[in-house]
Parts: sequence; structure tokens; C-alpha cells
Amino acid sequence: MDRRENLKLLIAGGLGSGLLFTAACKPEKEGSVTASGSAADNGYYGRIPEEIERDKKVMAEAGFNANEMAVISALAEIIVPVDKDCIGAKASGVPAFIDFIAKDIPSHKLPLSGGIMWIDNEALTRFGKTFVQCDATQQIKIVDDIAYPDTALPEYSQGVKFFNLMRNLTLTGYFTSKEGLKDLGYQGNVPNEWDGVPADELSKHGVDYNDAWKDLYIKKENRSKIAQWDDKMNLI
Repeated sequence: MDRRENLKLLIAGGLGSGLLFTAACKPEKEGSVTASGSAADNGYYGRIPEEIERDKKVMAEAGFNANEMAVISALAEIIVPVDKDCIGAKASGVPAFIDFIAKDIPSHKLPLSGGIMWIDNEALTRFGKTFVQCDATQQIKIVDDIAYPDTALPEYSQGVKFFNLMRNLTLTGYFTSKEGLKDLGYQGNVPNEWDGVPADELSKHGVDYNDAWKDLYIKKENRSKIAQWDDKMNLI
């Protein structure tokens, strides 16, 4: 069984209950916030105004600096790497998700910043360079010492706590992205995405949609609009 299959079993078997599904949304790509929307609705389809305002406020706040984001990206990619079936954590927007979460849930900011400082100091002590300056082999040597809580040495306890948080955030970010949900094979409910009765079914009964009604109720970008009627009860 490969590593990604193990991750799926961990999620299905209950690890997911410990992941941070408290986030209001997961950015699809770095620097943007989406909520199962499309380009036509600017990524906020289905969100109430208060949620949209909150997301915009959080996104406008300063997040991690460039080095911190580089460490987060490197660790996220180690946790969910690119392979033949997976685009990896970075391409699925996990670093942006973690940056968003640290602003949306401020209690995560200090543990993450402190953990990044710890792992950079560890890299400097071992290899004379920061974590992102290390090659892949050197990075994995550090990660191996903090990724397994049951066998980690006591002196790595701070690193273990940091990596546990990074792992939870990364898996939450990935497995709530479009790519991660597809990887899990999860279909779920898709609210407000009804596209009308199929054309072949309509043709069986000799009916069709009135164009005005179709534009109002079938095009999802128009579904939040309130219908307007003239004095003859015709749809405007």
C-alpha cells in the first residue's frame, strides 16, 4: 500500500475528526478565497454577505513573511507530495490555506511561527543553512526526527508539536480542496447546483424552459436575484 492510500485510510478511519474543519473556506489557489464558486461569482457563490465580508477582511491582513511561507510550502509538499496521481499540496493551494487559517484563527499563528523558527535553527545547527536552503535529503532527515511522536526523542518535542500542527493543517487543506476530495472519491452534496431537467426528458413531454425563467433560475450566477413582475404578472 502506498503512502497516499495510507493517508486516505487515516482520513476515513477517524483522523479527519482531529483536522481543522473549522475554517470557513479553503483558498483554491494562493492569494484567493473560494467557496465552491466560479469565476462568474468571484468565488463567493453560496456565501452570505457577512461571510464574504469576513473572508475579505481576513485576506487583507498581513500573513506570514516570505521565508515562513517558503518553509510552510516545503513542509506541506513533503506531507502531500507530487506523484503520478496527485498535484501535491502546493499546487492545490495548501500554503495559502494555512496562511488564511493563521489569520482566521490567531491562536495558530504563534505555534506556526515558533515552529518555523525551530526548524530553521535545527537546519542551521545541522547543515549551516536554513530549512528551505537544505536539499531534499537534508530536509527529510530533520522531518524524520519530528514526524513520528511515538519514537521521537525528548529534545525534539517542540518540533514534534509543530509538525503535528503542520500535518493537520496540510491534510485539512488538501482533503478539502477539489483535488483532495476527488482523490478521496467523495461526491457529497452539491447545494444550489441544479442545472434543470435534462433536455431529453423535457422533449419526451413536449415542453421546454421559458428563456426568461431559464436565465433566472438555471444560471447559478442569477439565482440570488429576486424575481420582478410587471402589472400583468409577466416576469421582467
